Amino acid sequence: MNEPRTTGAPAAVPTPAEPLGPAPAEALGTPPPVAAAPPDAPPDAPADAPADAPPTDERARVERAALEADAAVTPGVVDAGAGTGSAVTGVAGAVAGLVGGAGKSPAAGAGRRAALARLLGGGAGRNLGLVAALALICVIGLITAGDRFASTDNALTILRLASVIGVVSIGMTFVIAGGGIDLSVGAIVALASVWSTTLATQNMANDSTFLLMVFVALLVATGCGLVNGVLVAYGRIVPFIATLAMLASARGLAEEISNRQTQVVRVQGFRDFFRAEPGGIPVLVIMFALVALAAWVVLNRTTFGRRTFAVGGNPEAARLAGINVRRQTLWLYTLLGFCCGIAAIMITARTTSGTSTHGLLYELDAIAAVVIGGTLLSGGRGTIVGTVLGVLIFTTVSNIFTLNNLTTSTQAMAKGLIIVAAVLLQKRLARESSRT
Repeated sequence: MNEPRTTGAPAAVPTPAEPLGPAPAEALGTPPPVAAAPPDAPPDAPADAPADAPPTDERARVERAALEADAAVTPGVVDAGAGTGSAVTGVAGAVAGLVGGAGKSPAAGAGRRAALARLLGGGAGRNLGLVAALALICVIGLITAGDRFASTDNALTILRLASVIGVVSIGMTFVIAGGGIDLSVGAIVALASVWSTTLATQNMANDSTFLLMVFVALLVATGCGLVNGVLVAYGRIVPFIATLAMLASARGLAEEISNRQTQVVRVQGFRDFFRAEPGGIPVLVIMFALVALAAWVVLNRTTFGRRTFAVGGNPEAARLAGINVRRQTLWLYTLLGFCCGIAAIMITARTTSGTSTHGLLYELDAIAAVVIGGTLLSGGRGTIVGTVLGVLIFTTVSNIFTLNNLTTSTQAMAKGLIIVAAVLLQKRLARESSRT
């Protein structure tokens, strides 16, 4: 629309009660009246019609969209401000203003709500939810078990039980975040514990140092992880099938070596070191904390962690970006095998024995803890803090059931319900984050 040129400031938009002839108000020495633009004002209306003036930058457009959205939901906000609504709508608008922005503009309230949605959908929000869930479980434990649950000895028992499966779950976090899966972790733990407690190994450890048993467990477990990595990365075998084969092979080899008997640890140095409690904290708990700290640094502060997320999120895009996807996959399964070796040392020290029955169903417990923690089964996202919290949740639930003399069948059903609820919550949070 063509506007008439004037020598002074632009005149106000004419209204039906205002003729087009008079001179601008600035020429008479009085401030110009502020006139509301008609509802059908064209997009190129003058600048002195602020209600419908087109935004001049991106921020103005965002604020205007938020204002219109809030007005559509709570029209009382606009009606109360303009004085055209009824008393009811005015009160509704004031309440909406207080809720949305504590007296600030609706755009600020909308921005705060969007920020809250992003927070709850992000890693910090998920971790806060896990902390709240753990606190609620602890309250239930206090109500049902009383002082037996609240005792220091019981808390240390929970931490000891969580430390072994926790180390395995941390290694599983890397593999799942990288787009893989491993069903052989329990069998690898059993094989490493058996091999490190054979009579020959213990005799050599007595002649030299107990660290020989540690070295054997780490070597055996890391070797099994390396084999898994080669089969998946270079053999192009589906991870489910490759690790399932390792599960059967490792468990069978452990039974063959031990002759299906329990091998008692007789190396006193090994028992004394790993069963010590410096400062009242068990060595196993300290090992779990150190492994979790190192894993967090590797996953979140190193190139290895960024490559892991890239490979898990989109392997083809990672390859085009210059990442060696096969080599990265190989390292991930090898790292998980190393974590299984640490777990084998810990469970051998806790039970003072090595047996082929160690690590039964560890694969399911580890995957459940990782999923509960917020790591996507499809890969591309993982969190060490969430995994640790997931392990503590499962271990605490099992401890409460044990204190209340509930059967293992009840525990298994509860774990299944927790896993389903966690997956459904993951999907909902993913949808909410995609909307914002």
